[in-house]
Amino acid sequence: MTRRGFLAVTAAMLGGGALATRSGGADAAENFEVTRSEEEWRAMLTDLEYKVMREEGTERAFTSPLNDEKREGTFLCKGCDQELYASDTKFDSGTGWPSFYEPLPDAVETKPDRSLFMVRTEVHCDRCGSHLGHIFDDGPPPTGKRHCINGVSLTFRPASA
Repeated sequence: MTRRGFLAVTAAMLGGGALATRSGGADAAENFEVTRSEEEWRAMLTDLEYKVMREEGTERAFTSPLNDEKREGTFLCKGCDQELYASDTKFDSGTGWPSFYEPLPDAVETKPDRSLFMVRTEVHCDRCGSHLGHIFDDGPPPTGKRHCINGVSLTFRPASA
């Protein structure tokens, strides 16, 4: 193989892999309990919410009011209202995004994210497939995990008095 051929194949593989992982929410082959057409998603979400939740984008750090949310309650998926994270698992990671060390049972799913020339663990709502963020291995006990979540993917419901 020539050097030019090698570079062309490598570029195609890298470009194709990055595009394949940025196809909008969870893998298209997956079936979710809550499904909507692209038009329905666009009608219910702001442009930023759509970019993050359906196209696997990222909001800017320190822009979500939920990063500073300290009340007792539950964080829900903005796409389908499924309960995702309890407030007692939230911690201040200093990263600028709401961070949790553990999701609620049967609330999220993960998949490899090979964009940005690395492999990360993407996390999405298991009910509607909306992209939430990524999971890293630098969180606190008891799990050692940091679910780094885009605030625009969430809503917050305070605990009842």
